[in-house]
Amino acid sequence: MMDYGIDIWGDENFVIKNGKVCVNYEKKPAIIDMVKDLRNDGYRGPLLLRFPHLIKKQIENIYGHFNKARKEFNYKGKFNAVYPLKVNQYPGFVKNLVKFGKDYNYGLEAGSKAELLLAMAYNNENAPITVNGFKDRELINIGFIAAEMGHNITLTIEGLNELEAIIDIVKERFKPKPNIGLRVRLHSAGVGVWAKSGGINSKFGLTSTELIEAVNLLKENKLLEQFTMIHFHLGSQITEIHPLKKALNEAGNIYTELRKMGAKNLKAINLGGGLAVEYSQFKNEKSRNYTLKEYANDVIFILKNVAEQKSDLEPDIFIESGRFVAANHAVLVAPVLELFSQEYTESKLLLKKDNPKLIDELYDLYKSLKPSNALEYLHDSIDHLESILTLFDLGYVDLKDRSNAEILTHLIAKKAILILGDQQADLLAIQDEVQERYLVNFSLFQSIPDFWGLKQGFPIMPLNHLDEKPTRSASIWDITCDSDGEVSYSKNNPLFLHDIDVEKETYFLGFFLVGAYQEVLGMKHNLFIHPTEAIINIDEKNYQIENIIEAQSILDTLEDLDYDIHEVMDILNERISNSKLVDEKQKKHILGELYLFLNDNGYLKSIGV
Repeated sequence: MMDYGIDIWGDENFVIKNGKVCVNYEKKPAIIDMVKDLRNDGYRGPLLLRFPHLIKKQIENIYGHFNKARKEFNYKGKFNAVYPLKVNQYPGFVKNLVKFGKDYNYGLEAGSKAELLLAMAYNNENAPITVNGFKDRELINIGFIAAEMGHNITLTIEGLNELEAIIDIVKERFKPKPNIGLRVRLHSAGVGVWAKSGGINSKFGLTSTELIEAVNLLKENKLLEQFTMIHFHLGSQITEIHPLKKALNEAGNIYTELRKMGAKNLKAINLGGGLAVEYSQFKNEKSRNYTLKEYANDVIFILKNVAEQKSDLEPDIFIESGRFVAANHAVLVAPVLELFSQEYTESKLLLKKDNPKLIDELYDLYKSLKPSNALEYLHDSIDHLESILTLFDLGYVDLKDRSNAEILTHLIAKKAILILGDQQADLLAIQDEVQERYLVNFSLFQSIPDFWGLKQGFPIMPLNHLDEKPTRSASIWDITCDSDGEVSYSKNNPLFLHDIDVEKETYFLGFFLVGAYQEVLGMKHNLFIHPTEAIINIDEKNYQIENIIEAQSILDTLEDLDYDIHEVMDILNERISNSKLVDEKQKKHILGELYLFLNDNGYLKSIGV
């Protein structure tokens, strides 16, 4: 049985039962059963499944580990968390997050006007709102309105000009004012792809000199009591714990120094995000070296230690770990449309009465292949194919010979791999040359853009046949007309899939941990859009498929791009009406067909007949 590293990345959220991937919760239903239910109801193309219980689990884990650490170390400061909306703003996620976060006073973080207005509409009463990122007067004014509505809101200052704008706006508005936070520019740097989020040359934050100036400005304008928080951020995916420890010591000392300057209402340190997710499905590629328990213990211990050394107040702790909360709740499921080598069958051989010697030898290799010679013959067939391709380029063999060589080599490879299945180590050296290409009905650019942009891996596995040994080393091709739309075969960490006849059975792949950033960063490359989504609620009896949101139609997609869809329809109508190639009855039929196509989504329905 192949487990596809589920024990590495799965966090006990998924389990394999009876050859199927199942959700490890309550009744433990199989994901493929949910997919088949949706397809039976007419939903085709890729599907995004959301599991709300996994959102709840992550919120409980964060608060549970931090509160346990507070108790263990007798920590006097409070713990708070806010979710950064930029990680996933889709309502199917956000509304469930707010619902499950209510008992914990779990808040929201906004980085733009639109996100702040969402937070003001959906945030739990009295739960904190933090606002990060660059701000103009309008965004600051919206923050004041939030305070006037009764929200517990903190505007984090990224530059002194923002603070000056706040000082000016205070004179114009009503008495309730937002709290003020100062983002500090630490010397401590992050690690990994997002390391530039930290360090003295990072995009955001105030230097030591600017911090002193900011405190003086607050004093002069009688706003020092509104200054309640300092904030830093090391990066979106902190893979190692050491940089965080260093940053905590630095931030803790800045906190105590600012309080010495008279900022007595400064009681909170916001660590930003960065709590890492384990994306790897291979042991030699693990992407983090710590646990949530270690993270919480280190934060509490270090900040307590700094406060004790300086005889100061232990700060309240805020974190903004969105990736950790969002990533595992969503699974993308997409059907395989085609295995490219399946076109190579004996029936397509076009053997002649007199074939080139290499073709006859390839045919003999295929017919006489057995366990004792399988690997040797496989090597020979690859060499023969290379020779035939060279002869073709030189004009010594024709296209039929070339076709026969390709078919025979692939037939030999499939036969050899089947025979040598238990000797996979012998095959790894040549899997690159015999890999199968799986055409999958999704857009990599839309659904896993971080793979394209950052080479961020995501766990990939079939939803069933997991009680059978997969034999084909796989490359995954998406349906965009872009050569970058591929999860390539890796010699070091090969992905093996099953040799399924997709004309007889639909073979589904699951892409896991796609709930953070992938949806909001997804690109409409080739105008492929956000897939159909559904929320799956699971209890002890079964599962319920709820809140299905179908993928946008082509017309809606064009309208989003500012096309006048009425104009598009009118032009098509006119051109068909003016066509001299078809009669009036055919014109009506064609217009009806076009109308149906325009009102459907752009994903593929099937390949071939």
